[in-house]
Amino acid sequence: MKPVLLVLNLQVPAHLEQMVQTFPDFDVIYAPEADQAEAAIAAHGARVQCVCTIGATGLSAAQMQRMPKLSLVCAMGAGYENIDVAYAKAHGIAVGNGAGTNDECVADHAMGLLIAAVRGIVKLDKATRAGIWRSAMPLPANVSGKRLGVVGLGTIGAKIAKRAAAFDMSIGYHNRQPRDGVSHQYFGDLLALAAWADVLLVATPGGAGTKHLINAEVLSALGEKGVLVNIARGSVVDTQALAEAVREGRVAGAGLDVYESEPLPPPELMDLDSVVLTPHVGGWSPEAVQNSVDRFIANMRSHLDGKPLVSPI
Repeated sequence: MKPVLLVLNLQVPAHLEQMVQTFPDFDVIYAPEADQAEAAIAAHGARVQCVCTIGATGLSAAQMQRMPKLSLVCAMGAGYENIDVAYAKAHGIAVGNGAGTNDECVADHAMGLLIAAVRGIVKLDKATRAGIWRSAMPLPANVSGKRLGVVGLGTIGAKIAKRAAAFDMSIGYHNRQPRDGVSHQYFGDLLALAAWADVLLVATPGGAGTKHLINAEVLSALGEKGVLVNIARGSVVDTQALAEAVREGRVAGAGLDVYESEPLPPPELMDLDSVVLTPHVGGWSPEAVQNSVDRFIANMRSHLDGKPLVSPI
């Protein structure tokens, strides 16, 4: 019987067919829902050699233990927070991701959320449809000239900063350590960055180490004219603290592509028209998704040929 390539994340038919055509010696089993994944592992776990997943879905040690022939796990996209990388590496399982495949798309979307939140574009759209003219509304703020604080100046954060610089925004950032060759102002303390910034943009990895990194104290430091943008992971922001800060006027608004409740919308924020919400599509475009599929295929092909992964973790 053929070995199995188990695909645990959402795919369009054309991309599944691309995998089937590229790896004819494998049975490609598509199981994007949790119950489907459980059934697939129960039925085919002994034959699974490669797994395609995403960071939010991941792959646990318990699941890997049920796949004795597993030799490769790859996340499409950069995130891999729910893959048990330590277990995989301890058991000789290669782990890769799609780093860089959707960075441009995420950076574009981040700027869209930033502009929409700062300018109040969604509120303005609703008001216009209701017949309210500009003279009855407060003046929307400028984007240019504002201070952008980036939490996590990795590859995506740097691309967002490049776009923000074109809007004449001043850029500051917070990482564990300063980045070499970066001219933006470094803040070793997150609270200091939040107090300095007009817009605080979250681009740090998810996981236990960053859970609720953006909390009530950080939001208070951001201040009543400040805007929060999150294109990272929902777990990084304390949703309840954000809702309270917006309701109480301690923060002006937010633009969020990710939330703790996903795929359900965040109930705490649903009635707040100063919060712009999108359904975790920051990295989704025809170009970006195709790049991610191509990278997964390149990683798997390299692995099967006994070569290093194109983008190993």
